Amino acid sequence: MQTSAPTRFPTVGLAVLAGAIFVSVTGEFLPTGLLPDMARDLGVSEAQIGLLVSVFAATVVVATAPLAALTRNYSRKRLVVVVLGLNALATIGAAIAPSYELLIGARIVGGLAHGLFWAIVGSYSAHLVPKHLLPRAVAITAAGGSAAFVLGVPLGTALGHALGWRLAFTAIAAAMLVLAALLLFFLPPVDHRVSLATGEIPLPTRRDPTLVVVLGTCVLIVLAVGGQNIFYTYVAPFIIGPVGFDPTWVSPLLFLYGGAGAIGLVVSGMVAGKYPVQAIVTAVGVSALALVLLALTADVPWIVVVLLVLWGLVQGSLAPLFQTRMMQIASPRIRDLASAWMTTSFNIGIGGGALVGAGLLESAGLLALPYAAAGVMLLGIVAVIVLHRLTRPTLTRSAKRQGRSTRVNATHPTSL
Repeated sequence: MQTSAPTRFPTVGLAVLAGAIFVSVTGEFLPTGLLPDMARDLGVSEAQIGLLVSVFAATVVVATAPLAALTRNYSRKRLVVVVLGLNALATIGAAIAPSYELLIGARIVGGLAHGLFWAIVGSYSAHLVPKHLLPRAVAITAAGGSAAFVLGVPLGTALGHALGWRLAFTAIAAAMLVLAALLLFFLPPVDHRVSLATGEIPLPTRRDPTLVVVLGTCVLIVLAVGGQNIFYTYVAPFIIGPVGFDPTWVSPLLFLYGGAGAIGLVVSGMVAGKYPVQAIVTAVGVSALALVLLALTADVPWIVVVLLVLWGLVQGSLAPLFQTRMMQIASPRIRDLASAWMTTSFNIGIGGGALVGAGLLESAGLLALPYAAAGVMLLGIVAVIVLHRLTRPTLTRSAKRQGRSTRVNATHPTSL
């Protein structure tokens, strides 16, 4: 039997889930703020440390969908607690790794846990609340990711600069264990199984009418997130090098970037339900413009600060906009798979962007990165518009079918 939405909006449970997302995302991106420190300590180049983000993301890309399929019959709540605990152990392993090679191994284990974690939490809100409350629920959970950029990465960076990058990783691991315990006590369980109406024949995934739209949206995510991470992965060397700020300014500037992202998150919650496509196009377009201007004005520090705030504002809105859109368009039958594919797409973008950025950093220098990032994002805008126009009829028909199915289930509750 499918669990019905709770009579009260599950604010506490969603807030704890947001906390889990906060520590998980902070652990994923912590190397970006501590890139120079880690490179010096391990005796490798900054580009090699940047590749830690690619390795982590590549693991998520390869493993998320298979792991989601293997664990599809397991309790969502228990599974999210277990994988967050596993991520904590991997983060401790990264903190004590004596060599670059062992650090890569720890990041691979962390990537396995992180991928399955996101496959679960990406659709958890959709299982927990009715569709009309989805933008609100996603805004709360997405606040965890935004807070990771507002507080997690900047504070981790400051801690790493003051006491060493290893202690910063250890602190994040401890926070993961605390949040795993809180999830166990406060996160409401959900039944993620999809019930059929009386006489309804289950369709294989390949015949689901929303499959093409879901896969197309995944391509858009790869382009938008990939463009972002071509430059963001190496923003600390950019701030210190071409812009000329002292290394102690990296953490405050990342804090400003993340704080602006929190505002973007609130705005996304207001517009995601009514204008999802327009909001995505606007956010990606403004982000691309900000990146070009960052490259053109790198020698004017105060303008760079303003542009970092603008960039953070629009980037903070993108993840919840994409997540809300994906849960709106995916049929209930493939919602969990769509969440896994969405996680895979984000990490293809993260890892691919970091990888492209590493190559450009070595061959063309830091100032080439913002231009390349903006170019990829502009391709994403074109893809968003084309996909929306081509798939609008499919989404309309799917919405009508889901409406009919809901009415049948309400009339025949025993069919659940």
